[in-house]
Amino acid sequence: MFNWMAWTLPVAVFFVCIVLMLIGMTVWELKSPTVMRKGLLPLATTRGDRLFIGLLSAAYLNLAFVALSGRMKGWFGMDYEPSIWISFVLSMLLLGLVMRKG
Repeated sequence: MFNWMAWTLPVAVFFVCIVLMLIGMTVWELKSPTVMRKGLLPLATTRGDRLFIGLLSAAYLNLAFVALSGRMKGWFGMDYEPSIWISFVLSMLLLGLVMRKG
């Protein structure tokens, strides 16, 4: 069933984190209903809005990293392409920033 996708450890960790975030957000919403607020983003958002925007941003950052990692090898004179864990950490930091300050 899942043979079409390259299931590596970073991919599995990424999807497990998303599932855990969705479960956590559901529990948080049931315990404490969200309130619209305006933060760093140019619109008033709820926690769910910020999670959605943050997940999209994290996905695009990961895609950009994967697209550029081959070129980074040449640009920086590396022997190997940079680890996908770098983009995972950067995307989680971006998600955290959007959730906290967005």
